[in-house]
Amino acid sequence: MLELKNIQKFYNPGTVNEMCLFEDFNLNVEKGDFISVVGSNGSGKTSMLNIICGSIAAESGQILMNGKDITRDKEYKRNVKIGRVYQNPAMGTCPSMTILENMSLADNKGKFYGLSRGTNKSRIAYYKEQLKQLDLGLEERMDTKVGVLSGGQRQAMALLMSTMTPIEFLILDEHTAALDPKTAEMIMELTDKIVKEKKLTTIMVTHNLRYAIEYGNRLLMMHQGDVILDKTGKEKKELCVEDVLKLFNEISIECGN
Repeated sequence: MLELKNIQKFYNPGTVNEMCLFEDFNLNVEKGDFISVVGSNGSGKTSMLNIICGSIAAESGQILMNGKDITRDKEYKRNVKIGRVYQNPAMGTCPSMTILENMSLADNKGKFYGLSRGTNKSRIAYYKEQLKQLDLGLEERMDTKVGVLSGGQRQAMALLMSTMTPIEFLILDEHTAALDPKTAEMIMELTDKIVKEKKLTTIMVTHNLRYAIEYGNRLLMMHQGDVILDKTGKEKKELCVEDVLKLFNEISIECGN
């Protein structure tokens, strides 16, 4: 379970550009939830993810993970239990390293390397087995530099790598936004498969309303630092793209867009 309690977040504090994004923001994420989060630019979606992961700090409030207060924990400590995939495929992999080296790096997340070899050859068969499920032929290209792969191949690897260690939470930050439609569909199918197989509690920010409705058990819409729509279970299943789009349009009119 993940809880955000009374979160307050300011940008540019003490300046003429000071802006309060979150004021007494609260969110409860139940174990096993797959939450799709939609909202206009600047609504607080990515900032919420950054606060959860520890990439940015809130001015006040609490973050609880399975009842433990992690508010002051550094990002690298939270990453032991949290996997994250970004919008840019380049952010989840190291382009100058080979597929094998990237897989080994992900396999050792949270562990101390010491003076041991960075690549454990005894794990190569396991890495190939993991890559084979992507159905992209990457298991036959272990010595290929990741930088020469396509965006879709790198994003598939980033998703796989983020879930190799025994994490509990998966954070997806518009992870299909930079991909072509066909590749995006493949990544979403892979995402759903991994989330279900590993029973991961997942928060997915997306601008694709169809994905938001089709995947997961809960849908949130954010606006100006607040959750203005929260549908789960049967209510979410009964939603259609037109319903969510209508609310989007109403918000745009209110904001003068």
